[in-house]
Amino acid sequence: MNARIAIVLMMLTAAGCKSLFEPPVNPGAPAPNPASEAPGTAAPPARPAATRHYQLGGAASALVAQAHSRAAAGDYVAATATLERALRIEPDNPLVWIELGRVQLSAGSPAQADSMGRKAVGLADGDPSTQAAAWRLVADSLRARNRNPEAAAADARADAFAPR
Repeated sequence: MNARIAIVLMMLTAAGCKSLFEPPVNPGAPAPNPASEAPGTAAPPARPAATRHYQLGGAASALVAQAHSRAAAGDYVAATATLERALRIEPDNPLVWIELGRVQLSAGSPAQADSMGRKAVGLADGDPSTQAAAWRLVADSLRARNRNPEAAAADARADAFAPR
């Protein structure tokens, strides 16, 4: 099996593939000429990131539903454990981090909720509604610790992504 992977990698290298993750080159576009730029001029703005819409997969969605039930019953330990299972399935899904942060906030751990909200902010790039939800979690966690000016700033960031 490892020999097959090595052969495929050698074939890709021999074919001149620079990277599997680089965007395709538009053959009709003019090549950039760094010598034509005057010193101190800014490069053209980068293309905006494509808008994403995060969703939960089937297994993670079922676990989040279980966690909601457990949290509604006041069993925050079980809800947390259930959401940690969902994170093992979808570790880069900001929606799971937001759910876990909400449970932590309800359980009286606003500092943990803040950390989870900030993790979700970092993962939610390109999805304005998820970014707003993550910033609102951060704001709520700051408010729970009487850090109201910082909470207002986090609310403003949330509103910049998705006004209420």
